[in-house]
Amino acid sequence: MSKGVVYLVGAGPGDPKLITVKGFELIRKADTIIYDRLAGHRLLAYARPGAEIVYVGKSPDRHTLSQAEINRLMVEKAREGKTIVRLKGGDPFVFGRGGEEAECLVEAGISFEVVPGVTSAIAAPAYAGIPVTHRDCTSTLAIITGNEDPLKEDSGIAWDKISTGAGTLVFLMGMANLPDIARRLMENGRSPQTPAALVRWGTRPEQRTLVSTLENIGAKAAEAGLKNPAVIIVGDVVSLRDKLSWFEKKPLFGKRVLVTRSREQASVLSEAISELGGEPLEFPTISVVEPEDHGPLDQAIAELNTFDWIIFTSVNGVEFFFRRMRRRRRDIRELYPARLCAIGPKTREALEKYGLLVEAMPDEYRAEAIVEDLKGKVKAGDRVLLPRADIARKALPEALAEMGAHVSEVTAYCTVAGRGDAAMIKEMLENGEIQIITFTSSSTVRNFVAMLAAPDLKRFLSGVTVACIGPITAGTAKESGIRVDVVAGEYTIEGLIKAILKHCGF
Repeated sequence: MSKGVVYLVGAGPGDPKLITVKGFELIRKADTIIYDRLAGHRLLAYARPGAEIVYVGKSPDRHTLSQAEINRLMVEKAREGKTIVRLKGGDPFVFGRGGEEAECLVEAGISFEVVPGVTSAIAAPAYAGIPVTHRDCTSTLAIITGNEDPLKEDSGIAWDKISTGAGTLVFLMGMANLPDIARRLMENGRSPQTPAALVRWGTRPEQRTLVSTLENIGAKAAEAGLKNPAVIIVGDVVSLRDKLSWFEKKPLFGKRVLVTRSREQASVLSEAISELGGEPLEFPTISVVEPEDHGPLDQAIAELNTFDWIIFTSVNGVEFFFRRMRRRRRDIRELYPARLCAIGPKTREALEKYGLLVEAMPDEYRAEAIVEDLKGKVKAGDRVLLPRADIARKALPEALAEMGAHVSEVTAYCTVAGRGDAAMIKEMLENGEIQIITFTSSSTVRNFVAMLAAPDLKRFLSGVTVACIGPITAGTAKESGIRVDVVAGEYTIEGLIKAILKHCGF
């Protein structure tokens, strides 16, 4: 069997969007991903179906696998002919032991490539509003391990030179040695009044920044209970934080938001959350698929010119309907003379992409609002086509029937349970690592409850803000025993975001 290849990929400091394009592409094609504790979990969601995911994380007090075992694992997988991504937090060659792993691969005759990552030494200060260089403060930077005992006699750090030899000093993995690091710097000429900062979990929702002076930073950190992982910054650039802080001022900073939409639809909501400083965590509780039986839909498509109205209730309904038309080799002009109704602006936009204009657009997805909007438009005896989800509520076709319309309700798509990692979500809820949960449909609620399978759901969600896209979704949540804190007045993703911001005081 041919030998595989190992890619030593830097995952960046925590924010998954800070990974390089090349690193992202490799994650999507890898056969095996071997990842560290500080490599963002969200990146693993982009692994291809069937990819092997292996956790080898190391923390200061616990190692899942030793470095020698990690090296052996990479070699074994490569000899099986696999493409391996060794996903490492930050940059592989900045205190990431990437050099050691590369040497091991060379000795074993394994091909490898290095994909640099954004190091936390630069990114964590930047997200805290601290540039590591600035023409008015310093033009020199040193990145130093903080993991070495400052008291050992054969130190690899030239304290007498480094203390004053660079304007900005950044120490990684140094929280356990912080008091001794500060003392050695001051003993070797660094002013006790030099500004100093700690940035814990930089670029993530948990980011926390502490600013003091070199002589007081150790005591301040102990008082605040700050521990690893954190970056230590020493230098005049720290004083720029008051002016340049930006990440921590975003409205959803500090919030990890669970997105329960299908993976295909999650991007719009996830993007909005990211722009506002939150971290979206995608947990697809539903997946949208084609119906097993296309018969009723095909029959409706064959009779298109007999309908007076076609009512689309969602973007999914539009996409699956026209996808089926293409497969059946039917011309879009056959929709004439049917008049079109779209529920909500996004559904209208989806139709407009096909060059179609709607004649009715109720803003609310409630049977009462839809019927009110269609009064005087839909007449008794009109034939109405309603292509939508298999589990859609019956209120709308029943209300249309009461108006005297002849309704053909057909399944354009099916909603099935998603494949989100329920065990991981339960653990994160237990640890208080999720602050907001969003539900965009009743099916996302029902599947969320089923996938978690938690008899004590109230305990899991205590302290978590639950936001629903509208009253129907909120009603399903309440029926499922979930407390609802936010209900969007405008039943769109934009409306949901606005409601969440208002709840957060913005």
